[in-house]
Amino acid sequence: MELKPPFRKIIHVDMDAYYASVAQLDNPELRGKPVAVGGGGDRGVVSAASYEARKFGVKSAMSNVLAKQKCPHIVFVNSDFTRYKELTSKIRKVFFEYTDLVEPLSLDEAYLDVTENKKGNPSANDIAREIRKKIFDETGLRASAGISINKFIAKVASDINKPNGQRTVHPNEVISFLETLPIHKFYGVGKVTAAKMYNLGIFVGNDLKQKSLQELLTLFGKSGNHYYNIVRGIHNSPVKPNRIQKSVGAERTFTENISSEIFLLKKLDKIADELESRMLKNNTKGKTITLKIKYSDFTQQTRSKTKANFIQKKTEFFPIVKKLLYQEKLKNSVRLLGISFGNLDTEKKDPFWVQLKFEF
Repeated sequence: MELKPPFRKIIHVDMDAYYASVAQLDNPELRGKPVAVGGGGDRGVVSAASYEARKFGVKSAMSNVLAKQKCPHIVFVNSDFTRYKELTSKIRKVFFEYTDLVEPLSLDEAYLDVTENKKGNPSANDIAREIRKKIFDETGLRASAGISINKFIAKVASDINKPNGQRTVHPNEVISFLETLPIHKFYGVGKVTAAKMYNLGIFVGNDLKQKSLQELLTLFGKSGNHYYNIVRGIHNSPVKPNRIQKSVGAERTFTENISSEIFLLKKLDKIADELESRMLKNNTKGKTITLKIKYSDFTQQTRSKTKANFIQKKTEFFPIVKKLLYQEKLKNSVRLLGISFGNLDTEKKDPFWVQLKFEF
C-alpha cells in the first residue's frame, strides 16, 4: 500500500524530563545529579526522574523505596506546579508564534500542525529545530521533537533521539519505519498488549501487518481496527486546538494504610473540599461521581453514581461519596482515595489538568 499526498506536517514536541529538569534549572546544585520528583517519603512514588536517575533504572510510578535501592544517592524534590505552569505558558507562546493549531497533551508535550504556518516555512524539520532552540533560549529547558505526516508517527518519532534531539519520518519513509519499529514502541501499545502480541509472534510492525483486519478485531476487539491502520501509516486524527476535558478529580496517598471507614470519611471530606474548589475555580459541573479506592496490596476499585443533572458543590456530591464508600465492605486496608467528576459540561470550555497529590 502506498500513501498518497497531500500530507500534513505534524510536530510532536516533548520536553525532556520536564519536572526534574525544572528542579535542576532552579537549583544549580542538582544539575548532573540523579533527581526524582514527588517527595521522598517511603509511601510515595516517583512522578518524574531526571536522565541521571534513569541510568540507574529509576522510572516514573516506581515506589520511592525501590528508587532508593536502585540509586542510593538519588535526590528527592517536591513538585512545584505553579512553576511548571509558568514555564509551560512561555513554551506555548513559542508554539503560537508558528501556528494556532496546537493541541496540548499535558504540561510538557503538544502536537503542532505546521502544514500552513505563520512563518511561511515549508520545512517542518526546520520549524521544529527553531522551536526547540527558542524554548531553550527563553526557559533554559531542552525539548525533543518528532516530525511526520500524522500525530501517531510524530509521537513515536519524538522519543527516538531523546534527549535534546529530533527525528523526522518523511512520507516516503513511513512504511519502512513502521515495519521495522519494535511493537512495544508503538504509541498506545502497553505492557499487557505487547506481551499478548509477543505470544502471537508479533515483534515488529511488519509482523503486525501480516494479520488481517478480521484477525485483529478477533484478537483485540475495537482496537484491532486501530492497529490495522496505524501500521499502514493511516491515522487521520487532526490536531485539535481545543481538547475537551473529560474528567477532573483529586486524590491522596496516605502515609499509613487506613482500615477504618470513619477515618476514611474524614480524608474524603478534605479531598471533597479540594475537588469543589477546582470545580468552582474552573466553572465546571459534572454528572458522574466516582470514588477511587486503592488498597494496600495495590489492587484498585472504583464505584460510580450518575446524576440526572449537573452538580459541582460539595453539599451536592459529598452525600453521594459517602454512599459509595459504604456501598460495600472494604477488601483491605486503604493507601489511596480519590474523588472525580465525569460527564462534564465542558463541550465549549478550555481544558485544564489536575495532578495527583501525595500526602507525606
